[in-house]
Amino acid sequence: MAEILQRDGTWTFDGDTLRLTPGRDKSVGLLRRTLGELAVPLDALAGISFEQGRKSGRLRLRLRDGADPLLQVTGGRLTDGDDPYQLSVDADRYGVAEYVVDEIRNALLLEQVPAHAVGAYLLPGPVVPLSVSAGDGTASFDGEHVRLEWNWKTEDAKAAAGPRKLALADIAAVEWQPSAGLENGCLRFTVRGAPTKAPAKYDPNSVELWGFRKDPLMALVAAAVQARLPHPSSAAEAPAPRLPAAGGGDDHDALLRRLRELGELHRSGVLTDEEFTLAKQAVLKRM
Repeated sequence: MAEILQRDGTWTFDGDTLRLTPGRDKSVGLLRRTLGELAVPLDALAGISFEQGRKSGRLRLRLRDGADPLLQVTGGRLTDGDDPYQLSVDADRYGVAEYVVDEIRNALLLEQVPAHAVGAYLLPGPVVPLSVSAGDGTASFDGEHVRLEWNWKTEDAKAAAGPRKLALADIAAVEWQPSAGLENGCLRFTVRGAPTKAPAKYDPNSVELWGFRKDPLMALVAAAVQARLPHPSSAAEAPAPRLPAAGGGDDHDALLRRLRELGELHRSGVLTDEEFTLAKQAVLKRM
């Protein structure tokens, strides 16, 4: 058992799971406090590092690409205070932090955990139902439907259509963008068959964010939806382009190249055994 307790939070590793519990210090962001304790399985970890400073240091976890829906939607845009995979360490606890690093690295080596991307989420995402009010509206998600309701700050043309209820099956993608500089952020849902380039201010499937305290909580709604959408790696399952029926050397070579590509994706871990088998069968049928 390896454990480090700090004002910023507590990390505990039992050899199989790393538990991340946020602290109560004022530096802990609202997103971390709302998210609560995270249980990160060893298989989801790609690495860990510890950076020392004069007064304090920082532990950083690196997860395997595609392992966590929260990281998928935030894309490295969370602040240090809101990032659950960072921990501020006081100078007098540097030795403990290094011990935690050694224990996790040794476990990764012992279990031979690969660092490449995964083909399915290894963390479940935020618990539902949840509801967040920020910017020009409130976003709620119960696991099956997203509901968007507007407030007095919503653009009239957008509010005139009334509340929106989107079925999960109709959502093709979800996006969270924090505000940056003079640019407002958004929580945007892309609905199948109805793509739009309208600014979030006018898009009835978006909540516009202005950089206020609760904005990061909209990332939790985005992550909860993302966890229930097809995994990004499923794009690799797309069937090969339809080739002319007439048999020819070029057609055969193209199919063979496709089989080699699928094999490489399978060996690298992008495709699971089941996904690889289905995609391979689709190509073989064309041959």
